[in-house]
Amino acid sequence: MSFIQLMYKIVFPILLSISFIIYFMSSFIEPAPKKELTIATGAISQSYYSSALEYQKLLAKQNVKLNIIETSGSIENLTLLKEGKVDIAFIQAGTIENNESTNMESLASVYYEPLWIFYKNQGYTMEYVVELSGKKIAIGLEGSGTNHLAQQVLQDNGINTQNSTLLSISTQEAKERLKTGDIDALFSVTSINSNVVTELLDDPSIELFDIKRIKAYNQKYSFLSSLTLFEGTVDMYKNLPSEDKSILSTTANLVCTKGLNDELVRIFMKQIKKVHNQKSIFSQDNQFPSLENLDIKIHAEAKKYIMHGDSWLESIFPFWIASQIDKLKILIIPLLTLFIPLFKGVLPLYAWSIRSKIYRWYKRLDELEYKSDLSKESLEKNLLEVQELKSEVQKQTKVPLSYKGEYYNLLLHLDLVVKELQIKIEN
Repeated sequence: MSFIQLMYKIVFPILLSISFIIYFMSSFIEPAPKKELTIATGAISQSYYSSALEYQKLLAKQNVKLNIIETSGSIENLTLLKEGKVDIAFIQAGTIENNESTNMESLASVYYEPLWIFYKNQGYTMEYVVELSGKKIAIGLEGSGTNHLAQQVLQDNGINTQNSTLLSISTQEAKERLKTGDIDALFSVTSINSNVVTELLDDPSIELFDIKRIKAYNQKYSFLSSLTLFEGTVDMYKNLPSEDKSILSTTANLVCTKGLNDELVRIFMKQIKKVHNQKSIFSQDNQFPSLENLDIKIHAEAKKYIMHGDSWLESIFPFWIASQIDKLKILIIPLLTLFIPLFKGVLPLYAWSIRSKIYRWYKRLDELEYKSDLSKESLEKNLLEVQELKSEVQKQTKVPLSYKGEYYNLLLHLDLVVKELQIKIEN
């Protein structure tokens, strides 16, 4: 069997089978997703929106387009998720009811969102929320997480529309009206970096609630944490706040529609980690994104990324290349099944191809050595042909060192035939 025949009968069928298996198995691999996401945030002035802008810049570098939708807050965001109008939304922890979670999954909690309760300083310090009864209180816009949480806290303290004035207005408007004395208190769930927080802390006519019974709130609401804002934390020079304050805090959570593509979830998680894993006033390095304070079941890929981080493939290749390689893992077993016999046949095939270079000379030598015509002229002619054959072998035959034994044996046989012919000619 010639080398070419061997290739046709052994190697080519195996390669053809491998190609067919790759084609067949690739039909079960999920196609690459559309590289576009839509996120619901909050008002442009709020931290949800500014965080989304950072995500947008980072995702653009990964060729993923992030559309940002401005909303009134968590409640409106939930509605958009239910209706399938957005892929991801910022949701304040504690906002989602159990019966609302059927088509949603959590991605992560990304930072603390303290509940700031400021009140007009009228010459005495308030220690309990119940003391706001009968007052004019701003509780945030309808549809916002602030509005939802404020009503829970006030209701726990017996404060409602029957005994107090509850105003659903923006934090910015509430701040101005609190400073002028038009309202008595405001609730706001926002970052400590908010200009509203700094401005109100700096106003001597405004006081920040130092929440009493804070552990009671923690026990009643699993999504609430207790934080301490230490004296001078916000501004050392101005000593803001002027004393330690105990405050309640929820977390900003990211929630997605159920079944959002794993690749998009993973690339999104990689970017939010870059934004939120730094130390802040209330959090430690790498505390966020976190699995804590999540209202609903977490997306499997998001959980995997938070717990284990980047895979070794992602540490070597860009994300989209790593993800495609990862998809091909289902092909490994069938490919190995075919490659093992192929590899087993490669070395014998290689050995045969090297030896065939030598064996073809033996065939010609055999023809010259056993010619029936034994006349002197024929012997001399044979001798000349064998000597020419030896010269051809030395010029044309190149073999690896491991096969030099067969090569030198051929030369010895040629020399032996030459001597035999010389003896016959002399006799």
